[in-house]
Amino acid sequence: MSTAPLRDFVAALTREFEHETDEPSRLAAVRPHLARLVARDDWLPDELAQPHPQHYRQYLLHADPLERFSVVSFVWGPGQRTPVHDHTVWGLIGMLRGEELAQDFAQDAAGRLVARRGPKRLRPGDVEAVSPTLGDVHQVSNAFSDRTSISIHVYGANIGAVQRHVWTEDGKVKPFVSGYSNPWVPNLWDRSKETS
Repeated sequence: MSTAPLRDFVAALTREFEHETDEPSRLAAVRPHLARLVARDDWLPDELAQPHPQHYRQYLLHADPLERFSVVSFVWGPGQRTPVHDHTVWGLIGMLRGEELAQDFAQDAAGRLVARRGPKRLRPGDVEAVSPTLGDVHQVSNAFSDRTSISIHVYGANIGAVQRHVWTEDGKVKPFVSGYSNPWVPNLWDRSKETS
């Protein structure tokens, strides 16, 4: 297994961030890079694809040193799901393995969260966007009750350090900072084992 596709992805994103641009342009520029990354499933290190028996995991794959973007793998064990949550920054979700269901929410006139549309199913190769301007509150679950699903996310910040919000079942809003499941990140820059 080679992490070269991830390294190429990180390099492409770093070049994209050499200039300032608005959010729609940034999403449009990053989307094809993520689509190319999740079009193949031979680069994610096994250690960063392991589910936890009780809850999903968010593994950091790369954080830009200026925290302009981060890349994470979300690993969902069978039937696992997030609480209803927001991001407060733009993000792109690329489905790598398995399938996810994403249910969007919006506030009604009384301030209560209500589901918008039915859940959207993401299949391998699909790429979806989230942001405060597009719709930022959702709940995501593994579409399967018998196998692991994995998605690759890119966010416009160091997402593990961003203060965000979850909504409890009784409608209360609580702040949270997600952090990461892994104490180390893959070394994308060691090419000593690559063959030509």
